[in-house]
Amino acid sequence: MPASPLLLPIMSAAPQPLTILGICGTFMGGLAALAREAGHPVGGCDAAVYPPMSTQLEALGIHLHEGYGADALTDEPGLVVVGNAMKRGMPVVEAMLQRRLAYVSGPEWLAREILPGRRTVAVAGTHGKTTTSSLLAWIFEACGADPGFLIGGVPGNFGVSARLGRGAAFIVEADEYDSAYFDKRAKFVHYRPEIALLNNLEFDHADIYDDLGQIERQFHHLVRTVPPDGWVIVNGDDAALARVLAQGCWSRVQRFSLERADAHWRARLDQPDGSAFTVFREGQVVGSVRWPLCGRHNVANALGAIAAAVAGGLDLAAVLAALPGFQPPRRRLERIASRGRITLYDDFAHHPTAIALTLAGLRARVGSARILVALEARSATMRRGVHREALAGSLAAADGVYALARDGQGFDWEPVLAPLGSKRRGIHGTAIDLAAAINRDWQPGDHIVLMSNGSFDGLSALLRNRLEAHA
Repeated sequence: MPASPLLLPIMSAAPQPLTILGICGTFMGGLAALAREAGHPVGGCDAAVYPPMSTQLEALGIHLHEGYGADALTDEPGLVVVGNAMKRGMPVVEAMLQRRLAYVSGPEWLAREILPGRRTVAVAGTHGKTTTSSLLAWIFEACGADPGFLIGGVPGNFGVSARLGRGAAFIVEADEYDSAYFDKRAKFVHYRPEIALLNNLEFDHADIYDDLGQIERQFHHLVRTVPPDGWVIVNGDDAALARVLAQGCWSRVQRFSLERADAHWRARLDQPDGSAFTVFREGQVVGSVRWPLCGRHNVANALGAIAAAVAGGLDLAAVLAALPGFQPPRRRLERIASRGRITLYDDFAHHPTAIALTLAGLRARVGSARILVALEARSATMRRGVHREALAGSLAAADGVYALARDGQGFDWEPVLAPLGSKRRGIHGTAIDLAAAINRDWQPGDHIVLMSNGSFDGLSALLRNRLEAHA
């Protein structure tokens, strides 16, 4: 992808009022911010209007309506952008259809209004999308390329999840979840990227996919959209992605790997925790990196980002020089408190593989210090118990494990955690009880990791308050 001059922000010739249904989700909230920056009057509704997304959107002058009642639609709502949490039967959806209003899915609106004229870099994969997208955005920014981006989290270097930017590149976290109740295609097939970065692929989203093969087919749909002079940057260590490419690929391909000597990009860990590594390109050393992240998985994320950035026309030396200044996104093993030699982390855990990789990276960093884990099964797949047999193994690096049991979960925590033996520290019905149990057990030198892709019922605040009182 050759270098290109700066662009003016993309916007419609006549900015159109938008009403966004499900506006407080990470994707739809980012979409709202882009639309507002592009000049569109924006409002929206959600069932849960609360900080931080609500305050971010209100600071942009975006009116928020609480709930999905028909009154969320004004007399002149303009184009309605429908989030994938919306369903038939919701009063706001029924009113939209009854009034014959124009509507579109969020991914389609992004592809129609923001991405034309941009060189889109799409980051896909079961794990690491947010971190890798944030890293790519930072690399382009540090290299002076002023990228646009839409990321399903809050990048530490930017403090916002989305912006237009004035550069040619637009980095989008490309999700395989479906687009809307009326558009069951994966979100990422809308984006038509010039560079598709495929990090990894495992079974997830059991609420919409029956098996891994169905997800592989969606990833192949993404591969089909990349032009012949574009790039597919793929993790060469991932068997599922190898099967995706075996279905056909018509674009240029580069593989990155921590294992394969024949990969175009390879890394050697110079520190066991992944905080320092050497980068190889076609077998030749091209540089070394020291950065603030830990874990082999993050080194793999970095390799993919380096490959995509260079494919996007950036200078390799400048790309490598940007990595030490990277600040990871919120809730990716984020240190949120430290008192009395007790450190508290918040992590967006949603899958056993992600749990295992995160804890392995932390173990390599802290050595023999105790790691205590509080786990909430919050994603649709986890709640169904699809991964229950893998959970105990994913927690092997922990010294103690606590779980939050919820009504409506599709599994019983007792047999799931039984293989942990003495590491099993308790199953609790409320975050208050869980916080009290951890408070009773913690000792100076402990590392406590809260693992959930939801709110964990405010457990982080409860433990921060207890830490401050303890100190």
